[in-house]
Amino acid sequence: MVVGVLVELSNKNIDRVFEYSVPEELTSLMKVGIRVLVPFGKMELEGFVLNIKNHKDTDKDLKEVISVVDSSVVLNSELLELGKDIQKSTLSTLISCYQVMLPKALKAKNGSNVSIRFDTYYSLNDNITFDKLNETQEKIINLVKEKGIVLKKELADISISSLNTLIRKGYLKEDKKEHYRVLYKEKEFVKKKLTSDQESVVNSVINGNNDTYLIYGVTGSGKTEVYMEIIDHYLKLGKTSIVLVPEISLTPQMVNRFRERFGDKIAALHSALSDGEKYDEWRRIYRGEASIVIGARSAIFAPLNDIGVIIIDEEHSDSYKQSDSNPRYNAKDIALLRSKYHNCPVVLGSATPSLETMARAKKGVFKLLELPNRVNGKSLPKVSIIDMNERKKSKGYFSFELLNSIKDRLEKNEQIILLLNRRGYSNFVTCKNCGYTFKCPNCDITLTYHKSSNTLRCHYCGYGEKVYKKCPECKEESLSNLGVGTQKIEEELNKLFPNSRILRMDYDTTSRKGMHEEMIEEFKDHKYDILLGTQMVAKGLDFSLVTLVGVINADTSLNIPDFRSSENTFSLLSQVAGRSGRSEKTGEVIIQTFNPDHYAIDLVKTHNYLGFYEKEMNIRRMLKYPPYYYLCNIRVSGKDADYIYTESLKIKRSLDRNIPNDIVLGPSNSSVFRVNNIFRYNIIIKYKKDDDLYEILNKIIEHYKTNSKIKVDIDFNPSQVL
Repeated sequence: MVVGVLVELSNKNIDRVFEYSVPEELTSLMKVGIRVLVPFGKMELEGFVLNIKNHKDTDKDLKEVISVVDSSVVLNSELLELGKDIQKSTLSTLISCYQVMLPKALKAKNGSNVSIRFDTYYSLNDNITFDKLNETQEKIINLVKEKGIVLKKELADISISSLNTLIRKGYLKEDKKEHYRVLYKEKEFVKKKLTSDQESVVNSVINGNNDTYLIYGVTGSGKTEVYMEIIDHYLKLGKTSIVLVPEISLTPQMVNRFRERFGDKIAALHSALSDGEKYDEWRRIYRGEASIVIGARSAIFAPLNDIGVIIIDEEHSDSYKQSDSNPRYNAKDIALLRSKYHNCPVVLGSATPSLETMARAKKGVFKLLELPNRVNGKSLPKVSIIDMNERKKSKGYFSFELLNSIKDRLEKNEQIILLLNRRGYSNFVTCKNCGYTFKCPNCDITLTYHKSSNTLRCHYCGYGEKVYKKCPECKEESLSNLGVGTQKIEEELNKLFPNSRILRMDYDTTSRKGMHEEMIEEFKDHKYDILLGTQMVAKGLDFSLVTLVGVINADTSLNIPDFRSSENTFSLLSQVAGRSGRSEKTGEVIIQTFNPDHYAIDLVKTHNYLGFYEKEMNIRRMLKYPPYYYLCNIRVSGKDADYIYTESLKIKRSLDRNIPNDIVLGPSNSSVFRVNNIFRYNIIIKYKKDDDLYEILNKIIEHYKTNSKIKVDIDFNPSQVL
């Protein structure tokens, strides 16, 4: 027997299947889609078996498979084909496309080990006659007789030798049962009555064809209830479901609402889980013990059979696109591929759909379904735009309007959410005397000051250093913090409202496991009055007592040099505004800005998504950006800036010759030119339909694959071009 193995190394030079002969004793264990350990040069590597044959394709003597890693298939036939599709569409290595589908415990990686946990149980053997027992042994036997089955940890205070003696004599039998690290407690479920709008949307999906649907529903319109009703329909038909949510809004609230209705039928896959927990959840899904998978981007690869529906909540979020490593896939594209395989509908939901999705819905490629009203019948919150250019009307970082509204809500014992789209204490530290600014030695970026640890940190490579009183350049004590971060706003709030209870939620405060969930529960229980945070407070949160949302500076995302900055700003502001007034109390939103007349901010005031859509589409049409053109970003990087630039020019000229009908821009510096001492240039291609493009780009990758001085990365339809 001969097997074709794809080894664990992600390198274009070895991006192919290698043949190995199978020893007689392993032939019965061989299956397509399992992992095996094989010799590769002087190394021993893991790899996936992609084919099995009775003959070899070469006259050379083949090396033998060393061992089989899995007893059952890791990559089923669907996932194997899906990996090939991802490779073609992203121009990545095939192994990277398979690795991204799996939890760490199942990736092909020799030496990587994530354990399975077991609970040990003891029970009495049948038809036994006891000899004389000592006091401890008698105590154990009586406990087992009383309970029938005893968990090992219940015998923690009892002598191990006595226990082992009882097992050896055959009085007790020992059984092991797998122990899952994620436990789902039963919760009380109260089914909510759907509105006529919600019922109409549900019926359109479950009675329609297996199409792609866009649910365009205002914040608070009850999209989650619609999702659950659709899933319940398919669950009764014996089918499974996937629900994707952006990582930032994968809140305990969402998982808890599904758990209330579906109990342990759900499994969650997201970055807050440990490697062991992800492994446990994956095995529950694989074994059919969970029918509904809720998770972030990578949950789209969940090994479910017979999928009935795939739902993507907050579909506009750029977190569905993997941008920082290969393969640079979009989970929405994978959802469409899997829906074809399973012949099932895809449901996209958002209060602010991406322009590309809404354009498809307007053209009839997707079916448009609307939820125009909040479920409680209340109107959307009143939004006020405050012009921060008039400094006389503000105190520090707060306008008097926002301060007065905060004071009013605190007096009424209501809650407030404040958004600042930046973590840390300040943007950067500079010297007022000589102008010296602290920058990362590895990256072309200023360091961010974190007051709690008194450190300056690079948010790109992780470099950090302590802050001292004196400027390292002129030796004067004249350092100043410029800009504002969440820590500084928290400090200001404590001074302005000393009796209020303030909870700061950002990457720094939620990095410890379980903190995100703990904070949300505490705020929900009104242990805090003000929730201050970054983007993670903008989506997916539902608090009945929140009647005021304040945005400290709406311009942060507007000033990013990216063609989607206006869209991202409108979406973020609309989403955070939707956190206010979700219950019986009327909501209010105050947005502070230095650009009050910018359409992305002004149209939030009237919750006018369609007005924004029309305005932004006109700009995109004129500038030849998506959805009118597709984009491809080629990032050329390396340690020698001059060499990289020279090669970038060669790539640009080659593209100009070979794709004359497309628009090729660059090479230009990335917005952060140097990261971890690697210099980066971008070349951007705008195209409508080009059958030759993939072949030409693949030739460029092939040309440079053996050149260690340069790295060429291709990103189709990037979420950002920076």
